[in-house]
Amino acid sequence: MIITLTINPAVDRNIEADRLVFEDRAYILAQSDSPGGRGIIASRVLHSFGAKTLAIVVSGGKNGALLEKLLARAGYPIEVVRIEEEIRTNFTITDKQGLTIKLNEQGPPMRDSELEQIERAVVSRMGKATWLMLCGSIPPGVQPNFYAKLIHLAREHNVKTLLDTDGEALGPGIEAGPTVVTPNQQEAERLLSRALITRAHFMEAAGRIKAMGAESVLLSLGSRGAIATDGNRMVEALPPRVDSLSPIGAGDAMRATFVWALSKKKEFPDAVRWAVAEGTASAKLPGVQSATPEQAKEIYKAVELRVA
Repeated sequence: MIITLTINPAVDRNIEADRLVFEDRAYILAQSDSPGGRGIIASRVLHSFGAKTLAIVVSGGKNGALLEKLLARAGYPIEVVRIEEEIRTNFTITDKQGLTIKLNEQGPPMRDSELEQIERAVVSRMGKATWLMLCGSIPPGVQPNFYAKLIHLAREHNVKTLLDTDGEALGPGIEAGPTVVTPNQQEAERLLSRALITRAHFMEAAGRIKAMGAESVLLSLGSRGAIATDGNRMVEALPPRVDSLSPIGAGDAMRATFVWALSKKKEFPDAVRWAVAEGTASAKLPGVQSATPEQAKEIYKAVELRVA
């Protein structure tokens, strides 16, 4: 089983506008709500690929009730940890030309007792798990070492870990030695306090991040694919050019597919290739949809793989 943890989920309010321009009005054409959070998207993709998954999700307030209602038809198991405060609402605004603006609330404060409850929920499921995916930001006030603590606990239970976060939690999480850390370009730039522009920059960044403590690194580069290293080799996966409609959630789909591929005993370079295929195929779809395995397979055939 692959567990995903979303400690800072949201109700995603998806708004389609006719156009996004400065200093002029735009009109809303459609809007909808969907369950938001990196771990939720990861479990959805894992489920579509036939993997057994459990999504552990925090919920609270009226937004939490709506989130739980939206997740009721997810098709895979959900375990809810309820807190007192209201979970956040995130806004994604996309126009007909594919321009996207994403506005995220920071998230609710949490009591120590609530964090302990989350930890117990994760640990109680580790006996049946092969992977634990720690997904998304931590809310304000949560200690930066929260994910690091869960990585140490997972190692004690022989559970592999994927760390997918940003900000203050990323550094301590990497130092805890996750099986893989999966920053995107912007997250890596913030972590390393430098701009990453060239191919040489990306490769150097992957090596530096691995040296910080991670067993392997998958650096997501959006339409440019990904750079990854497991210490033995540097892998570059270059996707074909596609018309991207909505890149929101494509990175989450990529990371989930990477774990799926490794759980299927695929070689590290092939797992990177599958991950880039899914991310690219998902970016072609409107809204917050994720590509099916069949759609990913079509892109997989065209992904160029370079291994050094």
